[in-house]
Amino acid sequence: MSALALCIPLLALGQTAVAAPDYAQVKDILTKNACLACHTVDKKVIGPAYQEVAAKHKGQADAVAVLTKSIKEGSSGQYGPIPMPPNAGISDADIKTVVEWLVAGAPN
Repeated sequence: MSALALCIPLLALGQTAVAAPDYAQVKDILTKNACLACHTVDKKVIGPAYQEVAAKHKGQADAVAVLTKSIKEGSSGQYGPIPMPPNAGISDADIKTVVEWLVAGAPN
């Protein structure tokens, strides 16, 4: 019975885990919204590398909300003096996909 009690929390954790979106799908979104003009996955260009963004927000309870807001509204001063302009043209569904990928560590 005690073994069963130990397995239940693990089962619950497994149910909440979500796989990261495929990078090919994310890359299409990043390309069509001109994100790759300033960012790459693993190297700073004008803006930070996506893996740097992922590392900064790793484990933060509000990461999804913060990243979503930064993409939609832009941001300033988080990664240096160059501001990120708002991305009003990107759909909410595409933002959700990109943010899920970032929260998963920006795997490529």
